[in-house]
Order: sequence, then structure tokens, then C-alpha cells
Amino acid sequence: MRYVAVAALGALCVFDSAISAQTDWKNGATCYEVFVRSFYDSDGDGIGDLKGLIQKLDYINDGNARGTRSLGARCIWLMPVAESPSYHGYDVTNYYRVNPQYGTNDDFKKLIVQAHRRGIKVLVDLVLNHASSEHPFFQEALKDSTSPHRNWFLWSATNPEVKGPYEVWHRSPVRDEYYYGLFWSGMPDWNYNNPAVRAEAKKIAAFWLREMGVDGFRLDAIPYLVEENGERMHTNGTHAFLREFSAFVHTVAPNAFTIGEVWDSTGVLLTYYPDQLDAHFAFDVSNEIISAVRTGSSQKLFTTVLRLQRELPANRWSPFLRNHDQTRTMTELGGSLSQARLAATLLMTFPGLPFVYYGEEIGMTGDKPDPRLRTPMQWTRGYAAGFTRGEPWESFQSDATFRNVEVEDHDSSSLLNHYRRLIHLRAQNPDLASGELVPLDAHDSTVAAYVRRSRDHAVLVVANLGFYPLSNVKLSSLDRLLAPGFYKARSLLGRAGGASLRIGVDGRVTDYVPLPSLAPLESYLFQLSRR
Repeated sequence: MRYVAVAALGALCVFDSAISAQTDWKNGATCYEVFVRSFYDSDGDGIGDLKGLIQKLDYINDGNARGTRSLGARCIWLMPVAESPSYHGYDVTNYYRVNPQYGTNDDFKKLIVQAHRRGIKVLVDLVLNHASSEHPFFQEALKDSTSPHRNWFLWSATNPEVKGPYEVWHRSPVRDEYYYGLFWSGMPDWNYNNPAVRAEAKKIAAFWLREMGVDGFRLDAIPYLVEENGERMHTNGTHAFLREFSAFVHTVAPNAFTIGEVWDSTGVLLTYYPDQLDAHFAFDVSNEIISAVRTGSSQKLFTTVLRLQRELPANRWSPFLRNHDQTRTMTELGGSLSQARLAATLLMTFPGLPFVYYGEEIGMTGDKPDPRLRTPMQWTRGYAAGFTRGEPWESFQSDATFRNVEVEDHDSSSLLNHYRRLIHLRAQNPDLASGELVPLDAHDSTVAAYVRRSRDHAVLVVANLGFYPLSNVKLSSLDRLLAPGFYKARSLLGRAGGASLRIGVDGRVTDYVPLPSLAPLESYLFQLSRR
């Protein structure tokens, strides 16, 4: 499969200067998604909490940029921490109070202080599409049709019977009427056609930025914010509100970072740019990485990453492997550690601002239903995997005794240490931090080969996705790749270096063989530096 090298990063994108100015911490950064309930329990009640997260911050980043004992993530995304009646927190009853099971508002502020001391930015999950059916405003509106909060939600005297995969209009338990709740009867949608609701969303954001000290937000389910003319997703009203909200956030905190969940095709994702939040998750990139590793074929690996690179600055979109709603990577790959390592290599050497879901770095498993995707972090081989002294809120996966931080920490070849090396390497290497990705032709679809380049040096990534060794794999570029000259290939993963490379006057790579053989399910990283 041959690929054409793309134009310079961000060439076609026009974006707000307030957004472009806030890229410093994100260059070369990795973000880490944390479910507080499942991370670490400090008081023995079986539920993870903020004090427990503070105790484990050094695992995420100990503040030592030159060390490799921590993961080295520069930001954490916390799944919902506001008061909620559910275990997951996506149905909020009080947007201004931390869930008492996790701690207090003061505990959260202490977390912010400790995270910032280590150079960690903190993003919180902001659930603006819907509230809990137990939210005081909804309860008031439900019981009193003259309530001032009545128009903060959507009501119908009859069931509109909207066709779809599930019911979205729910019968009121109080009177003969229906209310709109896209995801569940326990999550009534806010009415963003009401200016008071839009004002409340801004007030909530300002509270978390000013009073609680957060560095930004992950916004949940944003395609569904505004319903118009029978349409539920991607409406003009939704786009307009996101522009309004994003502008407000940057007025309150110019350096705040916002990232949205648009679980849809890349074409649809791009309609949320240039001025609707700072970034969005690249679901298609996630799917293509997992598919390439699972099938052993690189044929469609670069489709989306090249499109996003062509149209957006790298820090305005985020690749990832799996999140809290998806089957975990290790389960998706049938338990193959080698394939999980390959997936990590691809993720951490692609452009964008990558996110890692907690436990992915140790190969935690998990499949539906949702609680089994969010099981407690596996820290040790001891009781309750070192997560709690009490009875954990959810049972562990069966592999907790051998797939945990304690075991993998001391194994230099473990998945955990592979992630550590890659995250730190990405942070320290300018080519991986911000270089342009250019695919190479390997004449074999089981090989993924590409460079991340900047000026007269680059990082070469070569991965054998197949189950058999390959000999004398030749790499070529269609267009000018690097300045003419001789380049040394130094291994970045502790192995022997690759063959030297000569670039001719046309700047192309032609039939370059970096190694005599490529081991099955193995990846190689080389720094190409001109002599």
C-alpha cells in the first residue's frame, strides 16, 4: 500500500488565537483518565476517593522529568466527581459539590495543589447534556408545572413516540405527561433553548475554574445538547452553544483546556471545529489502531490520522485506545501482551494529544456490562489487589494476581514499563512531540512504517504486526522525506541501532533496510540524525 506524504501540520486549519497560544503544556504530553471510585481507597470503605488519588499521584507523575519511575502523564481527566446517586456519576444532583463518597470540596482543592506541584493538569468530566432525575430543579419541575425551573427541561402532554433504538420520552410518575431523557429515565435532558440553562452551564464552569482550580473540562455527550426540529444530534443549536460556551470558558480562564466527546465519524467530528471546544477525541483513530493490531494489517492504519493531521493542529485532537465505555484493549486483543505493546507503540508515536485509560498500562481486562469496564485498579498481589483494606465496591478481574503494578514494576519488559518508556520518550523527543507523520512504503501490509519528522532529523517507527518474522524489509518514500545526507539510526527502545541511511539529492528514502529481520509482533523506534 502506497501513501502520499501530507502537507505541513495544520496547513488548512484556521483557529482562534486564544486557543493557539495555550499549547505549551500539551506539546509531547500524555493524559491519563481516572475513575476515582476505582483508583485507590484511602479509608477502607471499598470506594476510591480523592485522598487515595492524592496518595497515588506519584504513580501518575512524580514531578521528576528525567526519571522514569512514574508514568509521566502531564494531565489527568477525572470521570465525574460531582454529587450523584449512581456509581458512575453521570447523573448529577449537585454540580457544586464533590460526591461525599469521594471526599469534600476541600479535598478536591488539595488534589489540585498536589497535582500542580507535580506538573499535572486536572480536567474534570462536565456532564451538561442531562441531570439526575433526583436533581432538585427536576424534582421541583416534575411536581409543579408552574415551577420557575419547569422550562429547564423538555415536556410533552403526549408521547411523541420518537423512533430509535430506545425510549427517549418517559412517562411522568406525577401526572399524565412525558419528559425527555435521551439516555435513561433517570437522566432528564436540560433544555438549552432556555437562556437560563445556558447561563447555569456557564456558572458551573466558572465555579470549577475559579473556586475549585481545575485546568479544564472533558465534556460528555456534546452532540446531543440541543434538540431541533426532531433532530437529536449535531444540530445548529448545539454548535452555536458550544461556540458560546468555549468563548466563555476562555474569558474566565484563557489557558483552560476543553475536550469533547463526539462519538461519530471523522467527517462529523470535523464539523465541531474550529471554535467549538479546544479538542475532541478521535474515535476513528482508536478503531484503526486496534483493528490494525488485531488483524495484522497496516492497510487502513493511516487513513484518519493523516486526515486529522492535514486539517488540524496536533494538540486539537486526541487519539486513544479505549475509554470507560469500551471493551478494554487487552480483552479486545484476546489477551495478547505482544499486541497490546504494539497498540501502545502506535498510540504513543502518533500525532495528537493521547489519552490512556487507567489500568490500560498494566493490561487490565474488562468487557460489558459497564461496571466490568471500570473495575478497581490492580496495584498489588495482596488482598483486594492493594486497592482497599475493605470490601471493594466491584469485584476484581480474574487476572489481578499477576497483572498488577507490583508485578510489572519490577519487570523491565512489562507492559507498564513499555508505557513508561514511551510516555517519557514522547515528552522528551521533539520529533514525537510535534513532528509530522509521514508513512513509508514497506511493500508488505503486515508492516507499519512511518517517520515523525522535523527539519533534518526524525524518528522512524517500524512495527511488524504479523505473527511471523520478516527478513530484509525495504522501506521507501514517495516524496522528499529528509534533507540529503547520511543519517545514523539510533535505537530509542534500548536495542541495537539500525543500519545507517543515505538520503539522496531528491530527499527520498529508497529500499532502506533498517534491520536484517523484524521479529513477529514487535516494534522498533530509531532516531534518525544527520551526521
